[in-house]
Amino acid sequence: MSDEKTLIIDGHADILYRMEKEGLRFYEDKSNLHLNYDRIVQAGIDLQFFVLFAEPKYSPAEQLKMHLSMIEQFNAEVVGGGKIRPVLKKGDLERNMAAGYRSGLLSIEGGDCIQSDLRILHTMYRLGVRAMGMTWNQGNCIADGCGERVDRGLTDFGREVVREMNRLGMIVDVAHLGQKGFWDLIEIAQAPVIASHANARKIHDHPRNLTDDQLRALFKTGGLVGITFVPMFVGVGTVSIDDLMRHVDHVLELGGEDHLGIGSDFDGIERTLTDLRHGGDLPNFQERLLKTYGEAVMKKIMGGNFKRVIDSILKE
Repeated sequence: MSDEKTLIIDGHADILYRMEKEGLRFYEDKSNLHLNYDRIVQAGIDLQFFVLFAEPKYSPAEQLKMHLSMIEQFNAEVVGGGKIRPVLKKGDLERNMAAGYRSGLLSIEGGDCIQSDLRILHTMYRLGVRAMGMTWNQGNCIADGCGERVDRGLTDFGREVVREMNRLGMIVDVAHLGQKGFWDLIEIAQAPVIASHANARKIHDHPRNLTDDQLRALFKTGGLVGITFVPMFVGVGTVSIDDLMRHVDHVLELGGEDHLGIGSDFDGIERTLTDLRHGGDLPNFQERLLKTYGEAVMKKIMGGNFKRVIDSILKE
C-alpha cells in the first residue's frame, strides 16, 4: 500500500441529533457518541456529513426550529471547538486539510422544514446546508417517503426544490424516498444524485434498500450510493462486516466501482454491526476493502467517489 493518505468521507451521521436530544458533547473523550471528535480521528475521517434530523412527530415548523438549533450547535461547538471547519464551496475540503483541519458538511434529512417555501431552502443554504434528503419515511411537501402506503411521487413543489437545489449547487439525496418519487427525481435531475445511506435490495429485501435498476440509474447520473452500516439494512439478526461485504460485492458487480461511498448512519442507530460499533472500528472495514479489492478501489469507496460528486456539485 502506498504512503499517500486515504481520503475518507462519511456521507451520513446523526451526531447533531444525539447532541441535541441527549445533551452529548462532541469533544468530550467519554462521550458515547459513535462519532465524537476522537472517534472521527480514529476513523481517519477527513469530511463528515453532519445531518439535521427531527422526528416526524414534530410539525414542519417545529422541525425547522430544531434544525436551526442544530446549526447553531454545529457552529458554536463543533466548528467553534477549533478542529473542524465547514465545507461550503468547492475546494474547501482541500484547503481545510492543507491547514490541518477536518471538515464538516451540513445536510438535512427530510425536507419537511422547507414548508413549501423556496425562501426557506435559500435560507438554509445561506446558513451552510449543502445537501438535503427529500423525505424521511413519511410524506411531506416534496414527496412521499418509502414508508407511505400511497406513493404519489414528487409534488409540483418537489420538482421546484430539485431544480433549485441543482441551481444552487446543493447535493440531492434520495435516501428514504418512495419508488415513484425516486424515478420522478431521476428524470429531472441536472446533476449527480446520491443515496447517502442505503444498501442493495437484491442482497437484503428492505424498503430502504435500492433495487438494481435504481442503483444503475444513480450511476448514470454520475452519483453514488453510500453503503450503510444499519444492521436492519444489511441482513437478518446479528450482522458483521462479512454481511456488509455482500452488498459491496453486488454494487461493484453492477458496475458501481466509481459510484460507491460510505454513509455510516452512526448515531442514528441503536444497534450496530458486531465489528463496526463506532467510528473507531472504521479501519476494520477499510482494511477489509483493501484486502478484497486492492488499494485503488478501496480509496474510491472510502472517499474518492464522494469527493468527485461533491466537487461536481458545489459552487466555486
